[in-house]
Amino acid sequence: MKWPSRRDRDDATDPTPSGDGPVLIHALDGFLTAGGAPRIAAQHLLSGRGEVLRSFDVDELYDYRARRPFITFRQDHYVDYDEPRLDVVREHDRSGTPYLVLTGPEPDFRWESFVDGVQEVVEDLDVSLTLGLGAVPMGVPHTRPTMITAHGSRPELVDRTNLWQAEVRVPSSAQSLLEYRLTQRGLDSAGYVAHVPHYLTQVDYPPAALALLEAVLDRTGLDLDLDPLRAVQGATVADIERQIEDQGGAEVLAGLEQQYDAFTRGAAESLLAEDGDLPSGDELADQFEQFLARQRKDDQD
Repeated sequence: MKWPSRRDRDDATDPTPSGDGPVLIHALDGFLTAGGAPRIAAQHLLSGRGEVLRSFDVDELYDYRARRPFITFRQDHYVDYDEPRLDVVREHDRSGTPYLVLTGPEPDFRWESFVDGVQEVVEDLDVSLTLGLGAVPMGVPHTRPTMITAHGSRPELVDRTNLWQAEVRVPSSAQSLLEYRLTQRGLDSAGYVAHVPHYLTQVDYPPAALALLEAVLDRTGLDLDLDPLRAVQGATVADIERQIEDQGGAEVLAGLEQQYDAFTRGAAESLLAEDGDLPSGDELADQFEQFLARQRKDDQD
């Protein structure tokens, strides 16, 4: 489906108030995907029985040569092509409450057209709030609760106090542009970013996905079963702990915990700031090199 440019629409100058319909949760696979957290969260939000309401024209948005989809060669022919899709799906929670999920690859091209398309979905389906899920690397230990940074188009939409409150210029993403443009057009949008231990950003990290989903449920009141994800989280953390013990990383991890605890007590201004008395976490990353290599090999196998 091709979406009209906002410049071509009659209501281009009139901001549309947010509706009374379902929440639209978007989790794109691209820039803000440390630890695979948004992807894992989106997989949990999708039942496989939902109704596809809108589909974006991926051919206009996706760079196939930069992110080549996988296809299987079986003896003498090709099968099982992983076709990229970017869909809006209507799902229902256990109590029957509807919600919408927009998931798939982050657009490589035509971000403004993508934003216009999402706005059309918001208006046509009377969406009450768009809610974005993302994850970024941070110098935090996996032994502490996953830190969440909340953001929104209006102060009233930021529903939790952020521990990390620095101002920083960062590379933009389709999701950040989406929130920025919807804010300009008078539409409510908000989101959460999970802070993933920087030594685990290249492997799936379910605790961050669970933290994102818990934030969504706290805000929206949706009734979803998170126990399967909690079980996966427990197994993942246990595996990490075994690797730490085997590779002698306990001392470095303790230093990273000390840094984190000092920050949460207000003794440090930013987890990104350098502190000569505390380890930066890079030593811990070195300790995990073999762990990450084994994880990547297991994924390939």
